[in-house]
Amino acid sequence: MDFETVIVETGNDFIGKITLNRPESLNTFNTLMAKELNKALLELDENRQVRVVLLKGAGKAFCAGIDVNELSNKTALQYKEWIELMERPLVTISKMKKPVIAQVHGVAAANGMGLAAAADIVIAEKGAKMGLTAINVGLNCIGPVIVVARCVGRKKALELLLFGNLIKTSEAFDLGLINKIAPREELEKEAEAYASELAIKSPVALQIAKQAFYNSEDMEYEKQFAYMNEAFARLCTTDDAKEGVAAFFEKRKPQWREK
Repeated sequence: MDFETVIVETGNDFIGKITLNRPESLNTFNTLMAKELNKALLELDENRQVRVVLLKGAGKAFCAGIDVNELSNKTALQYKEWIELMERPLVTISKMKKPVIAQVHGVAAANGMGLAAAADIVIAEKGAKMGLTAINVGLNCIGPVIVVARCVGRKKALELLLFGNLIKTSEAFDLGLINKIAPREELEKEAEAYASELAIKSPVALQIAKQAFYNSEDMEYEKQFAYMNEAFARLCTTDDAKEGVAAFFEKRKPQWREK
């Protein structure tokens, strides 16, 4: 499918790349981009030549939130449907089989911060900033704060939600919103190296690990162990698990069979 607001790339390295491509609007979400991003995520998740998805933004910013030009003249029901559409990619990422890495530069604000927080792994440039900024224009980020709170905890999430301040990369790293920081000039290279490191691991093991993590996240403590142990047992029966162990003992690189 041809896209207008996102660029989708695949190659021989098992990495699928999605670039938010509304640089003139700092990659803010509009209706079309929300739909296209969600579709691109789902298509790459089903592409057997893709094991890892790398998500980034064109131009000066990763994503500055939602395009306020779409705000006016809606009923309450239409606003609800509209904001659900804006946030759908955040939910989709958690349901995908394959890991998603966000490559953040410039600013990740409001729904853009939510998108970064929703990604499984985040690498950001040293000078990037993040924030739930909608409160500053009389709105709020009560959707994006859901995923942010899962990273930072209740008190800090409420501070970010109610004050709407942008925080620096160093603070975001300390809060658990970012996994790795890279200099701006090395961000692309470091992000691709990050993705490549995941792409050489067993696709089956990665997918079972990610899905089990999200599915068990809200379970009771003991039930979570039971669920995870069942997932591990399923993994042990796969060809990839047998190949991985055999390759370890034979001191060679594994040849994943993806089943």
